[in-house]
Amino acid sequence: MLVYILRRIIYVIPIVIAVALVCFLLVHITPGDPLVAVLPPDASAELAAQMRAAYGFDRPLPVQFGLWIWQALHGNLGTSIATGRPVLSEVTQAVGNTFILAVTASLIGFFFGVFFGLIAGYFRNTWVDKLATSIAVAGVSVPHYWLGMVLVIVFSVWLNWLPAVGMGSGGWSWDWAHMRHLILPAVTMSVIPMGIVTRTVRALTGDILSQDFVEALRSKGLKETQVFRHVVKNAAPTAVAVMGLQLGYLLGGSILIETVFSWPGTGFLLNSAIFQRDLPLLQGTILVLALFFVFLNLVVDIAQASIDPRIKRS
Repeated sequence: MLVYILRRIIYVIPIVIAVALVCFLLVHITPGDPLVAVLPPDASAELAAQMRAAYGFDRPLPVQFGLWIWQALHGNLGTSIATGRPVLSEVTQAVGNTFILAVTASLIGFFFGVFFGLIAGYFRNTWVDKLATSIAVAGVSVPHYWLGMVLVIVFSVWLNWLPAVGMGSGGWSWDWAHMRHLILPAVTMSVIPMGIVTRTVRALTGDILSQDFVEALRSKGLKETQVFRHVVKNAAPTAVAVMGLQLGYLLGGSILIETVFSWPGTGFLLNSAIFQRDLPLLQGTILVLALFFVFLNLVVDIAQASIDPRIKRS
């Protein structure tokens, strides 16, 4: 197992370098001047040149990339052009807020996705299967930002049960005053992973139930609950991999959902950085999110190998 983990870590190193390079190039090839957000309209050429030198925009791109990587390795992602605050502090706070939202949405999506998927797989071609499949298709098909607005209209405007925006006053704490703000965005974000997990688990369950070893288990007189445990064990590696990818997407933040609910996460931060042309903040946010996604894939690979030893042997 240790050899497998070390091999996966070695594979991650070139991926991280490529991700950093892509993040840097994608931001720099976009049109427009990033200093427009801080320079006054009547700024002189000398002032513009001084600002470019201060942010390092007057140097060649390879030099900028090298300096950016070197500073990032030392925990310095630069300074936000719009706010003047360190990018790392901005991103850290936003990532923490998105982590709360993404993990909650993932747990909701995974629980209901596995539940509906197992039911649909065990009762294939029945009304139960059709109902669960319809829910899964609706979850994948409905635009989540539209669903978020509908939930706000129903539960915040009409019923006045839950708050529509924000995450509560002060820092986050797991009390009802703050969790009320979490319910609507978490439910909205959980719909797509719930639909994907449902369809995946349904297909896996149906395939596993048609295999010979399941008939052998039943012929030996095992109870259906014991057969069910074997089915879950065989479906677990693929389900964990799918949910890990979905968690990675959710950790990336949803710009639309976080904007609809004014949730101060990475999606909301990216939206602000894009409109303000804040290159250091945009680069730092994209890099941190991409590294989170790579690290999460590494964790999922290790978890799969722990659940299914056949992966290590292959």
